[in-house]
Amino acid sequence: MEGTVKRWMTSYGFIEAEGSKEDIFVHQSDVKGDKPLMVGQKVKFDMKEESRGPKAVNVEAIEG
Repeated sequence: MEGTVKRWMTSYGFIEAEGSKEDIFVHQSDVKGDKPLMVGQKVKFDMKEESRGPKAVNVEAIEG
């Protein structure tokens, strides 16, 4: 899936997936690379369903 980082705190945030208004939780430990995400940044990710709701995993920034 692809989406845009909607909010980002120190080590976690929320992604808005393309075609959806639902916020998907993401933790820094699920982001590939060592740089934190930035609000407005385009990303690609896999989604995992957890007890608290959807979670983004294998998150990568889209270059360009």
